[in-house]
Amino acid sequence: MQASPLNFAQPVLDAQTIQDVSAVLQSNWIATGPKVAALEAALSARFGGRPTRLLTSATGAMEVALRVCGIGPGDEVITSAQSFFSTMNMIVKVGARPVFVDCVLPSRAIDLAQVEAAITPRSKAIMPTHFPGSLVDMDALYALARRHGLRVIEDAALVQGSCWNGQAVGGFGDIATFSFHPNKNMTTIEGGAIVLASEDEAKRVDIERFHGIARLPDGTRDVVAACGKFNMSDVSAAIGLRQLAQLDGFLATRAALVARYFERFPAIAGAMLPPRGMARQSWNMFCVMLPFETMALDRKQVRDALQQRGIATGISYEALHTTTLGRGLGYAEGDFPNAERVGRQTVTLPLHAAMTAADVDRVCAAVAQIVAG
Repeated sequence: MQASPLNFAQPVLDAQTIQDVSAVLQSNWIATGPKVAALEAALSARFGGRPTRLLTSATGAMEVALRVCGIGPGDEVITSAQSFFSTMNMIVKVGARPVFVDCVLPSRAIDLAQVEAAITPRSKAIMPTHFPGSLVDMDALYALARRHGLRVIEDAALVQGSCWNGQAVGGFGDIATFSFHPNKNMTTIEGGAIVLASEDEAKRVDIERFHGIARLPDGTRDVVAACGKFNMSDVSAAIGLRQLAQLDGFLATRAALVARYFERFPAIAGAMLPPRGMARQSWNMFCVMLPFETMALDRKQVRDALQQRGIATGISYEALHTTTLGRGLGYAEGDFPNAERVGRQTVTLPLHAAMTAADVDRVCAAVAQIVAG
């Protein structure tokens, strides 16, 4: 009998979530309103009371973060060549230049030694991407930023629930952005959040996410800057409130599944698994690097063979400097070998809170069979 399809990622949406969304729809207030305020307050509580604002995506949160930091034409932002496209895209969109550095393996964390070497008088910020299982040395990151007077915008899309020395990522430091896409640790369908260190900058986010509007004492409005529209709806926030209430359970399930992956993944000479991680790290993805250069099958063949068995996979991520946009910025193949290796060799395996240990066993058995065959 054909096994049921195993999705690469999927959210867990229970009956209570559906009821909560229905209640919002019946309330006749479906745009930004009390549910958004409630979710912002609940998230802020998890981040130690730091100001938190919701936006329509983590990509929008990155753009707004860059603008809040005053970053624009002529500025440089140092970021890893191993990240999702949004980091590069938003830096370019605000008119700045992304200055790529390599990542370190197996954690994929930004290489802080290369960051320091890349700093110039035009450098304005460091934008590291956090990967599941292990974080960049946050103490060293912020010490480096302080020495050079740089802002830090953490791309924390993959690590909601992770901690550094007992503090939640987003609960300390400068600015952190989170994603609530359906493939993340919790979802609002589409959506994201930005966590800030000051109320003044949170007020700037309020302006940036809604047309540049500032309200005057007499109730009229002014436009103080040319801004976009990134405000979240109460429908999405209602989903997020229920998801946040379940988040710790989701994270525990993911951690158990990852432990099973480490236990059951087949021994493959030259393969690289993600680091097992420090204490209290969240798991959004399980990425394995396979030595396709020495294997009989290439990545597409392996992924196709898994798909034929009903197992969906991903690629996380292509090296940014090898894209058309990245090459147009003056970068070339060979500039950042670790990021390129990740981009060539990674197969991201299914991981979500609806999976079971038997699902992990099925994936690992399929990989073993395909590689052996």
